[in-house]
Amino acid sequence: MDVWVGSYTSATGGNGVGISTFRRTPGGGLAPDRSLELASPSWLTAHPTVPVVYATNELTDGTITTVSGDLEVLGTISADGADPCHLTITGDTRFLLCSNYSSGSLSVFALAEDGTVTGQTDLVQHEGSGPHAERQEAAHVHMSAERDRIVSVVDLGTDEIRSYTLADNGELAPLAVSAMPPGTGPRQLVRRPGSDLAYVVGEVAGTLVVVRENPLGTFTPVTTVSATKEPYVEGPKGPNWVAHLELRGDRLYLSNRNPDCVTEFDVSDTEPVALADHPSGAFPRHFAIAGDTVYVAAQRDDAIVAFPLGGGEPVRYPTGTPTFVLDFRSA
Repeated sequence: MDVWVGSYTSATGGNGVGISTFRRTPGGGLAPDRSLELASPSWLTAHPTVPVVYATNELTDGTITTVSGDLEVLGTISADGADPCHLTITGDTRFLLCSNYSSGSLSVFALAEDGTVTGQTDLVQHEGSGPHAERQEAAHVHMSAERDRIVSVVDLGTDEIRSYTLADNGELAPLAVSAMPPGTGPRQLVRRPGSDLAYVVGEVAGTLVVVRENPLGTFTPVTTVSATKEPYVEGPKGPNWVAHLELRGDRLYLSNRNPDCVTEFDVSDTEPVALADHPSGAFPRHFAIAGDTVYVAAQRDDAIVAFPLGGGEPVRYPTGTPTFVLDFRSA
């Protein structure tokens, strides 16, 4: 199966080509395959039933590009916001949700059955700030998560998760506002299947926050732990800008930029227990777990760094300024 890698390109000071694809070898290695020149496709989301991938072009005048499974551009639309950084497809595959980081907004787009983006249906604009003067000077929408037509929007700048109901016509109506601990800088939200618990990445604080969701769309913090097993002392590299989160059964993995590791947690109980900090290259922005291998976008190493699930010797695969890793089996 293919591994697709999004990157920062010269359009935003990176040296990536756009989207690069690799073939997975039987032992979990990566063999370079093809590439598509595209301006800073920093986030990739595969349609669950149609062989297309949507890419955020993280630019001041943000756009979204639809790419076929054959790596051909099918169309590009305005994201209606600055620096789009995350895409979510709703469970019924009728809508595409785009988080615009710098403009602090969420755009909604309708999808046809063949995956074509047919038009924008709504835009919600966040306002506010947080206690961290540099990172929280304004609203910064970083992701959305949808469940049963409830859209929960994670705002790094305001320390909030704002939830909306999504109507059949694609319009959003405010439902609830949930406050995270001040200075958390929430970046991502992942729900735990079969429970009312969810996990929030605190990018600014360098933390993992466990929250309880009751009712749907309302989140209450339960406990907060460090995002790494070993204490991290800020040095020349800078603070721990926690990035991506993945949940696999009772194991949770999150990437820590500047500590430069993917930390593995046991979350079989409410209180997460850090098991190991797995070395993963410089500035691990995003990662994907495919089979028994973790593939990490080591942004400042110009490489995908792969290591066995559970830990092991990492292997580097060169590629320019990677920001995202997509296991295309999901399409």
